[in-house]
Amino acid sequence: MTSSTPVTPIPPQGTTQAPPFPWLGLVVLAAAVFLSVTIEMIPTGLLPDMSRELGVGEPLIGLLVTVFAATVVVVTVPLSALTKRVPRRTLIVITLAVLAVSCVLTAIAPNYPTVVATRILGGAAHGLFWSVVGAYAGHLVPKEQLARAVSISVAGGSLAFVLGVPLGTALGQAFGWRLAFVGIGVLTLLGAVLVQRFLPPVRHHAGEADAPPLRLRSDPTFVSVIVVCLITSVTMVGAYTFYTYVAPFITDVMAMPASAISPMLLAYGIAGALGLVLAGTVLGRRPTIGLAVALVSTGLGVALLALFPQVPLVGVAAFLLWGTAFGALPPLLNTRLLHSASARIRDAAASFYTTAFNVGIGGGALLGAVLYGVIGLGGLPWVFVSLLACSTIALVWTALVNRVHR
Repeated sequence: MTSSTPVTPIPPQGTTQAPPFPWLGLVVLAAAVFLSVTIEMIPTGLLPDMSRELGVGEPLIGLLVTVFAATVVVVTVPLSALTKRVPRRTLIVITLAVLAVSCVLTAIAPNYPTVVATRILGGAAHGLFWSVVGAYAGHLVPKEQLARAVSISVAGGSLAFVLGVPLGTALGQAFGWRLAFVGIGVLTLLGAVLVQRFLPPVRHHAGEADAPPLRLRSDPTFVSVIVVCLITSVTMVGAYTFYTYVAPFITDVMAMPASAISPMLLAYGIAGALGLVLAGTVLGRRPTIGLAVALVSTGLGVALLALFPQVPLVGVAAFLLWGTAFGALPPLLNTRLLHSASARIRDAAASFYTTAFNVGIGGGALLGAVLYGVIGLGGLPWVFVSLLACSTIALVWTALVNRVHR
């Protein structure tokens, strides 16, 4: 991919003073992220309901997450190249509008193949959305404010788990999964309007005729970016091998009633919000150590959950530890990426990161579907723990190598 050169905030006319911290713009960006992630993950909470009405097995509903993510992986880089001259804010508005349309089409889809087609449309918009959003916050603030800015924008993703997926699940259980998709579609269209009104624009140099070509591999930070993306991908493969099938895990392995799915997902999301706060404050001060702590803590929570799923106190506590630690991972990974990448390749790094993240989501959902009937639901957490161990080892090894070469 030939990526765009960095985007930079448009400074106020007639002043050289640094602009104030863009709270409103970042909150609107977080709202857009909330909607996008909710659309991606909503089938996990509605998996049993969609399975019954569409007449297909639960693993096939889980594969809707894979289809969505696989589309992101395939189309993000070429679509980013094709749209590099489009203003960044305008592109976010367009992608949100397409996501809204995809939700409505999913809601009226008569059968499973049609649902798959609507998820492909949504995945294409989602990938392009994230190729822009991943770097947007980093271009609105100076480098020393990256951790805070990224934590605010990525907070929308955690809020999707706190409110989006649980409320969508509750709405789907009460009134049908189709109405849940219509609701999130309407909200996403409203989100597009808010982005157009309140998100600060950025000057996008890639659209200028005199913009020089960018050779990614010649950039000294390219290897560091690739390492972060690999760690991201492996971690997310493990995460979504398990999380995609968390609804049946709650009922079949933890032996809870179906009515407990929405409250458990809500508790998981609230725990994730706490992890997000920790990432933006305590853990974000030293991103490498913070990332290692989050990886190890996630593995501990998932391992305890796998060992004691039907011991209420331990099982629920482990579930919440998993949610807290995992909630810190996306902002820490994104912060580490933006610290690793030079300013000139941040847009490219964001596209690679988006691809890596969705390789993990889609690959994890697919791996979970394959293993579902082989090792059972009770074995999926151990796959997650194993891959977390690989990510942690890679992170520590990379940190040691970088220290030796300094």
